[in-house]
Amino acid sequence: MYKVKEVANLSGVSIRTLHHYDHIGLLSPAEVSESGYRLYGEKEVERLQQILFFKEMEVPLGSIKRILDDPNFDPEEALRQHRTYLVKEKERLERILSSLETTLDSMNGGRVMSDQERLGAFDNRELEEHRQKYEEEVKERWGETDAYKESLKKTSRYSEEDWEAIHKEASAVDSKLADLMDKGPDDPEVQRLIDQKRQHITDYYYTCTPEIFRGLADLYVDDPCFTKNIEKVKRGYASFLREAMHIYCDRLNA
Repeated sequence: MYKVKEVANLSGVSIRTLHHYDHIGLLSPAEVSESGYRLYGEKEVERLQQILFFKEMEVPLGSIKRILDDPNFDPEEALRQHRTYLVKEKERLERILSSLETTLDSMNGGRVMSDQERLGAFDNRELEEHRQKYEEEVKERWGETDAYKESLKKTSRYSEEDWEAIHKEASAVDSKLADLMDKGPDDPEVQRLIDQKRQHITDYYYTCTPEIFRGLADLYVDDPCFTKNIEKVKRGYASFLREAMHIYCDRLNA
C-alpha cells in the first residue's frame, strides 16, 4: 500500500490534486489508516494510470469519472486506444521536430521550404477526432444535458487554487451538518445548511434544481462510490444527508 505522498512522488501528481480526485470521487484511497493516512493499493494505481492517459487526451475529469465508473468499461481496450493516440501524437511531434530542423537548415543556406512544409506538421485534426471519441461516448450514455454542459463550462476554468477554495467551502458545510446529526434532518439549522449546500452546487457547478438536488440525495446512498466518499465525514452521514435533502425539496414543492 502507498501513502498519498508516495503516490504523488511516483506519478508526479501533486498531493493537492490527489485530494481533489478523492473529493470528487474520481480516485479514492483503498482505505484510511487509524493515523489518518490515505492508502492506495494496486487497483487505485491502475485507475490513476487510466486517469492520466485520459488527461493526455484532454478529457475533462467529469467525463473520465463517467467512463471509468461505467460497468461496461474495458480497461484493456482503453489502453489500446491510448496507445493509438500516443503513437499518433509521437508521429506528429516527430514531424514538428523535422520541420524545425529543416527550417534551421533553410535559414543557414539550405533548400527553400514550401509553405506546406512549414505548417503541415502542426496539423492535429486526426488527434482531435480521436480525443473527441471519448466525449461522444459520454454524451451518448448520459445525454448532453444543460447541467452537464454548464458543469463542463464552469469547471474547465478552475485552477487548483480555485478547487481548493471550493472544497474548503463544501467541507465546512459538511462538517457543520455532521455536527448537527443528533438534531435531526428537519432541524431549522440543518435545513439552512442544506440550502447552502444546494447553492454551493449552483454557484460552482450547475443550476441545481430541486429535482436534481433530490436525485443527488438518492445517489449519495444508492451509489457505493458516493457513499464511501461521503461517509468519510461521519458514519451515517450519507443517509442523514439524503433525508435532510428530501425534506428540503418537499418543502420547496409544497
